Amino acid sequence: MSHSEISRHQFPDNFTWGVATSSFQIEGAHDSDGKGPSIWDNFCDIEGKIADSSNGHKACEHYLRWQEDVDLICHLGVNAYRFSISWPRVQPDGQGAWNEAGFAFYDKLINALAERGIALHLTLNHWDLPQALQDHGGWANRDLCGHFTRYATEVARRFGSRLASICTHNEPWVIAILGYEQGIFAPGIQSRSQAFQAVHHLLLSHGMALQAMRGLGLTTPMGIVLNLSPIYPASDDPKDVAKAWLDDGLILRWYMDALFHGTYPQDVTAHLGQDVPVVLPDDLVTIAQHNDFLGVNYYTRNFSSSGNPWDVASTGNQVTDMGWEVYPQGLTELLCRLHADYQPKLLWVTENGAAFKDELVGGVVNDELRLAYIRDHIAATQDAMAQGVPVGAYFAWSLMDNFEWASGYAKRFGLVHVDFDTQKRTLKNSALWYQNFLSEK
Repeated sequence: MSHSEISRHQFPDNFTWGVATSSFQIEGAHDSDGKGPSIWDNFCDIEGKIADSSNGHKACEHYLRWQEDVDLICHLGVNAYRFSISWPRVQPDGQGAWNEAGFAFYDKLINALAERGIALHLTLNHWDLPQALQDHGGWANRDLCGHFTRYATEVARRFGSRLASICTHNEPWVIAILGYEQGIFAPGIQSRSQAFQAVHHLLLSHGMALQAMRGLGLTTPMGIVLNLSPIYPASDDPKDVAKAWLDDGLILRWYMDALFHGTYPQDVTAHLGQDVPVVLPDDLVTIAQHNDFLGVNYYTRNFSSSGNPWDVASTGNQVTDMGWEVYPQGLTELLCRLHADYQPKLLWVTENGAAFKDELVGGVVNDELRLAYIRDHIAATQDAMAQGVPVGAYFAWSLMDNFEWASGYAKRFGLVHVDFDTQKRTLKNSALWYQNFLSEK
């Protein structure tokens, strides 16, 4: 069957279909109602860090327009919404007093969606760490594990019974490697030793938070979301093959081995040398808590070369506006590999989407490339399920165009077009296709 013939009826009736967002990218209201600054508020103020010199002060004004956005989500016909809480909105300093105005916003949002039959999938940390905690070392400081656990427990106490799932961290690799080693994301640090200490503390805080939240007696499914992709050697040269396996260790096995086997891969540990993180006794036991689900964010595959960087354009495949190769079969391969090597109880595709240069013409956004991308990756998900992989959800990234981190507002991933001057929302053709796909009788 060709991907153009994919049907919703090839999926179980209880399959979760959703769209996803994150707080900093859509909410705006950066200092409203007692919200404290996050590391991304500060990072945006550093000259040259954001491509268009923009910030998240306004974003999509979701904090003000949330009722309109609830209508939008329901109109699409999805049965689930993945979103994140802004930690500094509910606890400005990351410790100490709670901000009830911030909690009230999420309470209203959760109630409104739940009343309309939308399952809520909450992420506790989608990168916007309170700046006050970064001032004490951020994720490189072990104390943050305790602060995060207390935050997670309070959110779960208030909202847990109304949620379909709780994710601790979204993409710890991005937080640590892009934020603490490469410095191209907040907080903008360039230190490999700090980066891998941050990785360890992110994973440790995940395990600690799961223990604490489950201690409340909640039965809400809990897990973590990783950005993963297959990694191919750029050639058959043994050096490229070895580099690809090492990169697989740095990007995939370091996280998966810890979460599911309670170990860090020895080849990566040896490679890190003096930058290997400090791991205390029982840390890895704590990290390897049972996960009710593993969320997978997939956008493209990667290539590794021991010499010159691999040029994805040379594959002959389409490339998105981010410069990422369109390779849906990589999602099938990844899901099958995770199932074979780690046997997670349940896999969810928690982010999948593409940025293209969209144009609003006569009230229409004819984004056929995105439509094909979403369609073909849904088909790739079904291909994995046909091979016995327990996939239970697909979330398109993103509900709407938003603040795309270091790219500012220049890159559009949304199913819904946002005019950032007027805040008018317009369903793109990809959104209409998704809506029609989900409404099949």
